[in-house]
Amino acid sequence: MNSLSRRGLMAGTVGASLIAGVARAEPDPHAQSAQTLTRIAFGSCAKSDKPQPIWDAVMAARPDLFIFLGDNVYLDTRDPAVMRRKYAELAAQPGFQRLKASGIPILATWDDHDFGENDAGADYPMKEESRRLFLDFFGAPADSPRRTRDGIYTAHVFGPAGRRVQIILPDLRWNRTPLVPLELGDQGYEAWVRKRAEAGEPTPGPYARNPDMTATQLGETQWRWLEEQLSVPADVRVFGSSLQVLADFAGWEGWINFAHDHQRLIAAIRDRKADGLICLSGDTHYGEISRLDVNTPYPLWDITSSGLTEVWPVTPPNALRVGEVFRDQNFGLLTIGWGSEHPTVLAEIRDVNGTVRLEQAIRTGDLTVGG
Repeated sequence: MNSLSRRGLMAGTVGASLIAGVARAEPDPHAQSAQTLTRIAFGSCAKSDKPQPIWDAVMAARPDLFIFLGDNVYLDTRDPAVMRRKYAELAAQPGFQRLKASGIPILATWDDHDFGENDAGADYPMKEESRRLFLDFFGAPADSPRRTRDGIYTAHVFGPAGRRVQIILPDLRWNRTPLVPLELGDQGYEAWVRKRAEAGEPTPGPYARNPDMTATQLGETQWRWLEEQLSVPADVRVFGSSLQVLADFAGWEGWINFAHDHQRLIAAIRDRKADGLICLSGDTHYGEISRLDVNTPYPLWDITSSGLTEVWPVTPPNALRVGEVFRDQNFGLLTIGWGSEHPTVLAEIRDVNGTVRLEQAIRTGDLTVGG
């Protein structure tokens, strides 16, 4: 297995029409690096035509790794020229340039807007072109399996035994079957929401849970890959999802909309004895922390950071929310304490000034199947 150094991850060249980037993905089953990770920063939802001052706070946190969780740019088009322009705008952002120049490794997955269109799934017709531009920008080699298989999913392992961190990044777009809209009668969604808001009622998103056992976000091939990854030895597992994994149903996109996928993930963690797993997620345009400990192999945590530029003024309901919601520009930070047999993880949501707005201490000793 090839070494995955800080500089190796950053390898990339300037293309003829696009400034290429970062995060060289190595072949499966997982990319291996001897580097011990202590501080992992992450974020999502950054419009390339807006100022991005938050990179100053990200750099000040001195992360060992940065993970983009999707909506890294907002393509929202079927025009390849527009796609290229959006990536060029991100490449020209001063803060992003400083991140690249620092040598901090960068890993990335996508969500709907950098996949191509709002809430897009398997039927998006430009996904091959979108994939090529995404992987070129983030420096994937020409022979990367991410370029030819059914999605850009990938996994990496950092650190020696006893300090081993696995990063798993699924692709929730390439194979995603259609969403199920809410039954609203003859009303449009916006009119329906407006009436509920005027009546002081909750305003969920436009989608219903899909009970169909064949409905999926991942597709069967990716599911088999993911189940294999959950068997890879690791002391801390970071499951970086573009959508919220645990949040209780609020009508927006999320794992909870695909009932079979949601339960299959929990079952896979149990069956593969995938200890030490913590979920990260983006998409929402606010930061929050969720916990699920009913019918799970151990308490599951989901640390949601969104957005790097985008802010959503409404707080959807989430029965699994721990503490408050932070509605302003933010990024996430995991700090791993390696000083004991079972490492501790401090999860934080930080604002544009680097101030901690939400935090949760997690003992990996509590995240054990059958523990």
